[in-house]
Amino acid sequence: MDYKKGYVFDLMEKGGPTDVREPYFQEAVDEMMRARVLCAKANAKMPDDMTYINDLEELFGRKLDDVRILTPFICDFGNTVKFGKGVFINHSAILSSSGGIEFEDGCMAAPGLRIATINHDMNERHTTYTYGKVTIKKNAWLGMNVTICPGVTIGEYAVVAAGAVVTKDVPDYAVVGGVPAKVIKMLDPKEQKE
Repeated sequence: MDYKKGYVFDLMEKGGPTDVREPYFQEAVDEMMRARVLCAKANAKMPDDMTYINDLEELFGRKLDDVRILTPFICDFGNTVKFGKGVFINHSAILSSSGGIEFEDGCMAAPGLRIATINHDMNERHTTYTYGKVTIKKNAWLGMNVTICPGVTIGEYAVVAAGAVVTKDVPDYAVVGGVPAKVIKMLDPKEQKE
């Protein structure tokens, strides 16, 4: 069977499943290699060598003059990540982004962020994958070593405490923490600054 270019990415965006044995999956393998090479190039440069940004711009296919990402940084699918303005991602982030990740305006992430957008089928775990887009809404703040699971949305102005594992959507203005993350308190929207 012939598959049109981008077919595997359409499947990923819809949540899958995909099968690594199918010929259409080669396009995903190629993107993963492209992304890994560009991240390796960026990470091989000294932190004060700002040319690493050129590698990340090639990875994401956009200028990053309104986004700040510190190395080391790992992302396996640059073509499925979207950034708003004023996004800051501190060092040691790992984005497993095949299902799609969107960072809206003003998001902040402390060191050690982990985002997963892919999952293995319980029965065919070596060959079949499913996906869930992760969305980080406007001005959300992700603490150190936060893990976000597939399909989760972090609400506007939400705060995710250090070390939290987020398995469910986080409401706007919520402060969550723990494993799995639970709401600790709600912030007053009138007190939040842009």
